[in-house]
Amino acid sequence: MLSFRKKPMIRKIMALIQQRSKHFDGEIKMEGLVFSRRYTYEEIKRMTNSFREKLGEGGYGIVYKGKIRDGQLVAVKLLKKLTGDAEEFFNEIVSISKTSHVNVVSLLGFCFEGSKRALVYEFMPNGSLEKFIFNRSNTLEVDQQLSWDTLFKISLGIAHGLEYLHRGCKTRILHFDIKPHNILLDKNYCPKISDFGLAKICLREESIVSMLSARGTIGYIAPELIIRNIGGVSHKSDVYSYGMMVLEMVGKRRNIEFTGDSTNEIYFPHWVQQRLELQEELGLRGITNEEDEEIAKKMIVIGLWCIQIEPRARPSMTQVVEMLKGSVKALQAPPKPTLSSPSRLLI
Repeated sequence: MLSFRKKPMIRKIMALIQQRSKHFDGEIKMEGLVFSRRYTYEEIKRMTNSFREKLGEGGYGIVYKGKIRDGQLVAVKLLKKLTGDAEEFFNEIVSISKTSHVNVVSLLGFCFEGSKRALVYEFMPNGSLEKFIFNRSNTLEVDQQLSWDTLFKISLGIAHGLEYLHRGCKTRILHFDIKPHNILLDKNYCPKISDFGLAKICLREESIVSMLSARGTIGYIAPELIIRNIGGVSHKSDVYSYGMMVLEMVGKRRNIEFTGDSTNEIYFPHWVQQRLELQEELGLRGITNEEDEEIAKKMIVIGLWCIQIEPRARPSMTQVVEMLKGSVKALQAPPKPTLSSPSRLLI
């Protein structure tokens, strides 16, 4: 029989074993990723010149500009101190390592050294889509760069990327965090889906996935992730996020804006749908000809279809691609969503 004094020591030993077990589990998860190079923390420091040039920062950590030995520029995401088994870190590596598509960002390597964890991606010189569509300075230069034709090509590229994740992989990948911040643009403004920390991998045959809690970003989270009796969580949840993002690309503003009084909000999807129904001028920036107007209307109608409240009413990403490639005249007007805005879901 163990004495009272020995019990604290045994607890410490068990805690140490458990900690090492988690580390060992992580090592096992890394073993299958032979096609992604593993870097040491010292190598990460060298490639970023001791983290000299910061590209961005978020809740996950900080992204730095770097260069690997062959001279290729990279973006290094240095994750903040992680707790538990670092599920998001492993999730991102495993998810993105299963992909190969022009509209999905490429993972070039990673660092897993004790508490030091980093992800090395191809460098995207134009940064995220967010900085263009939410540009506060409203400069002419930015508006010229993101013409309506460019916006359309970006929306089509993202749709192709999501269609690939949902149907083109051996396993279906649900992203669960599609938003402008997670869409990166290369030098030619080709969009690439990034940040797979919240992604869920499932069998292609699975239409509905089980979720213990909502995941994603407020404003882009599909209603079924919050209100469970609307419908099951599936690839249609990504479709909803995509639709919300496309409408923000059209309006070049966030879908929900507050006007002075915190209770008085303008919900862009409803505003623009009313304009379409009444055949009023859309009043959107940068429309100079009929072609621009057709692109804007096509993106609006498709965006509104994607944000239907019931998942089964939304198109699949394959159908979205077909709609984008088709004529705007062939598109039917979607029914008006029954809920006023995503913020109302949380009340």
